[in-house]
Amino acid sequence: MAWVLKMDEVIESGLVHDFDASLSGIGQELGAGAYSMSDVLALPIFKQEDSSLPLDGETKHPPFQYVMCAATSPAVKLHDETLTYLNQGQSYEIRMLDNRKMGDMPEITGKLVKSIIRVVFHDRRLQYTEHQQLEGWKWNRPGDRLLDLDIPMSVGIIDTRTNPSQLNAVEFLWDPAKRTSAFIQVHCISTEFTPRKHGGEKGVPFRIQVDTFKQNENGEYTDHLHSASCQIKVFKPKGADRKQKTDREKMEKRTAHEKEKYQPSYDTTILTECSPWPDTPTAYVNSSPSTAPAFTSPQQGTCSIPDSNSSSPNHQGDGVSQASSEQLQPSATIQETQQWLLKNRFSSYTRLFSNFSGADLLKLTKEDLVQICGAADGIRLYNSLKSRSVRPRLTIYVCQEQPSSSPLQGQQPAGGGGDSGSGTPYVYHAIYLEELVASEVARKLALVFNIPFHQINQVYRQGPTGIHILVSDQMVQNFQDESCFLFFTVKAENGDGIHIVLK
Repeated sequence: MAWVLKMDEVIESGLVHDFDASLSGIGQELGAGAYSMSDVLALPIFKQEDSSLPLDGETKHPPFQYVMCAATSPAVKLHDETLTYLNQGQSYEIRMLDNRKMGDMPEITGKLVKSIIRVVFHDRRLQYTEHQQLEGWKWNRPGDRLLDLDIPMSVGIIDTRTNPSQLNAVEFLWDPAKRTSAFIQVHCISTEFTPRKHGGEKGVPFRIQVDTFKQNENGEYTDHLHSASCQIKVFKPKGADRKQKTDREKMEKRTAHEKEKYQPSYDTTILTECSPWPDTPTAYVNSSPSTAPAFTSPQQGTCSIPDSNSSSPNHQGDGVSQASSEQLQPSATIQETQQWLLKNRFSSYTRLFSNFSGADLLKLTKEDLVQICGAADGIRLYNSLKSRSVRPRLTIYVCQEQPSSSPLQGQQPAGGGGDSGSGTPYVYHAIYLEELVASEVARKLALVFNIPFHQINQVYRQGPTGIHILVSDQMVQNFQDESCFLFFTVKAENGDGIHIVLK
């Protein structure tokens, strides 16, 4: 009886072992290595069902993709945004890729689009004080830009533009059908915007943002197409390489379980889609580039553009040369110095020289200005402060004959002095001619003597026996420098307009 019971136990244990083995086999066959969810979804029945349902990816397919050729940090957790370290002033490539599917956005096929690349603050608190932060940066780094394009290295970009009042933005046109790469240089470092308290400051992150626009019906690049951005930190030269190495070494010391919580480091940084920068761009080709309100100098609106007549040395109509009116005088007040800087296209330095009078600015040497404003603007400012006026091609002196004078009385000696015969001395005005043409003579006479230019029909010169000779371009070219003329006006024969007679 005992033998029978023992045999039953052996048989039972064998059956259990066989059953376990069969179960383990089933587990192996149905494991993730044998059947994956992607394999199941690849079956024809599921393919047919998927094709009948709209995919979210089809409705949200971005038209463009921007890839920056800089490695991402390995010390970023899985669900956080990527972080890329850049070296100050180093050129980094941003590849502008056409990501459209067949038939998407046919209106831009074969046409150019405009992209604006910006470096902006990532921190919301700094975004609210962006204007003050950038103004402070300009004060410490006069003449520098936060962002530049390395044009020699860039490929496929057309008509690049930078706005002096937008130091953090560059813009250009490009053809999506062609290879396009924009090489950017970021000149601000992250620690320049952190309070220096105890040393070892933690730099603030920035964002590189690309906004792309197409043309509207008026040919202006204002219709938004796509925006994307990425998070960066900028270090002094070689600092980004050291920081990347430090992060990599820290990650190597972590356990395998801890490493699973962090993203791997990628060789390139893909900019992720975002909302467009809150700035409505103006027309690109037909007008000047857009100006973001946050970066616009408040004094810019006070600068008036002179009219075409101001190119003349005597545009004031009082014989005062333009050179003397535009030259900064030592007696100029602080306010007058500010206006001079604005008028001569030095608006980005108005705050830098906010306490300078004319005498203070004129005392600066060429080396001082180059050190303060940089080489290009420093030399230009020095030339504007020290340069002499350009000598006109021809100078003539003209006096309008008094109404009481007769033609015979008006014939005065060439010295320009004398009396009109009625006790009133002749007062001559200097006319400076940049172009030796008859129309220039008529225009300057109209300007100096307040005669409506459109009413002047012809300009004559009184010749022998009182004949009137038409003043031609060739006659003006043969005027002697510093010649003196009296002139009077006569009504045209048809009563419409006047003639000017020089004698």
